Amino acid sequence: MQSVVNPGDHVIDATMGNGHDTLFLSQLVHTTGHVSAFDIQPTAIKSTAQLLSDNQIFDDNYTLYQVSHSKISEVIPKEHKIKAAIFNLGYLPGGDKTIITHHETSIPAIKQCLNLLETHGLVIVVLYYGHPGGEDEKKAIIDFAQSLDQHEFNVLQYQFINQIQAPPICLAFEKR
Repeated sequence: MQSVVNPGDHVIDATMGNGHDTLFLSQLVHTTGHVSAFDIQPTAIKSTAQLLSDNQIFDDNYTLYQVSHSKISEVIPKEHKIKAAIFNLGYLPGGDKTIITHHETSIPAIKQCLNLLETHGLVIVVLYYGHPGGEDEKKAIIDFAQSLDQHEFNVLQYQFINQIQAPPICLAFEKR
């Protein structure tokens, strides 16, 4: 993200969770850029708002949406291009582990971000799949990523190969 995102850019945190990526992205886009962050859980909104406030991130630098990431295109106009987006799929760390992401909403959300993405922009998807339902989402998203036209996107897969118990997998989508 640091090699792609610059001050003044518009970026998306598609799964804000506890706000750490929202904070990181806010610091990258500085005061002239904007972060749009999405989560369905009120606790995510509250903890993210507090983290941003504690780190003196100005309100006009971000917008927090309590809505599914599958609704990104309803919030961000298609002519408003983004430089990057990040997804952490699974469940909210420290939250209700029965509330999880699903490929039925995650894949449309990724597609929406890819449609908004500037040339050489980046979408990062981290798959946490060591929970019930996680394996199905992982498989569907990897299948989707493999189906993308190589002339339009480069897709890299990063993963630990010497760890057990469902180590996270990181997918990086770059628009060509």
